[in-house]
Amino acid sequence: MKYGINIPNFGWFGDIDTLVELAVEVEEAGWDGFFLWDHLLVFKQEDMVLPFVDPWIALAAIACNTKKMQLGPLITPLPRRRPWKVAREAVSVDHLSNGRLVLGVGIGAPPDVEFDYFGEASDAKVRAQKLDECLDIITGLWSGEPFSYKGTHYQLEEMTFLPKPKQNPRIPIWVGGGVPNRAPFKRAALYDGVAPVHSKWPEPVTPQLLEKALEIVQSERGDLKGYDVVVSGETSGTNSAKDKDKIESWIQTGATWFLEDIHTLRAEIDELRERIRAGPPVV
Repeated sequence: MKYGINIPNFGWFGDIDTLVELAVEVEEAGWDGFFLWDHLLVFKQEDMVLPFVDPWIALAAIACNTKKMQLGPLITPLPRRRPWKVAREAVSVDHLSNGRLVLGVGIGAPPDVEFDYFGEASDAKVRAQKLDECLDIITGLWSGEPFSYKGTHYQLEEMTFLPKPKQNPRIPIWVGGGVPNRAPFKRAALYDGVAPVHSKWPEPVTPQLLEKALEIVQSERGDLKGYDVVVSGETSGTNSAKDKDKIESWIQTGATWFLEDIHTLRAEIDELRERIRAGPPVV
């Protein structure tokens, strides 16, 4: 099991200096990864207005200030991104970090403020189609070979993108999706990892729901060898019996990464920093 930090790009964390400071603390405390949400808006403007940071610029700064841990967006909503731009950004951060980037992707949420507010298509079926096409394009451009594409939503004339990613055969891709739906996990089986959330977030994913999702992934792949299974949750930082039982239950279900949720639904920022400094759970 590897351990990372899962952190929003808004609110208390909508400041790039704070994010870089936290990332350095995360690495010094012995965590294996630092993963940022990717939102433009989360709440309707009449409800709440918060500061946000662009996650890709933040990840570039973090890559330059850390040395060992993996990092990436979790998740970046490809249906509201230009896939060729993401392909360039990801390779740049991959090189800056000396091959430590993971690309987390999904259809994005919440659909009203993340898509409707900007005049983007918010229909779930359309977003899913765009996600699949974006993934085809990104992996094709990362090949470093001549590539063209004609899809329903995106078309590319033949072109070659260089440099190739630092990592071989390419930057790992983790696909997010909501349990208990099936389609996201059939998609995730095509790539390098899966990062499930509950379709009724903030309801948590349980080991039982993860088990069902992994059954879908495994039926598509044949096995889970070398495949990343990413779950998120909260531990106390005291290595209590309760914490150990929680981590053991995830390990037994097949999780390979546990990401500590560090966000405003949990505690004040000083308490969150204390949790980071206490380091990952010990099992």
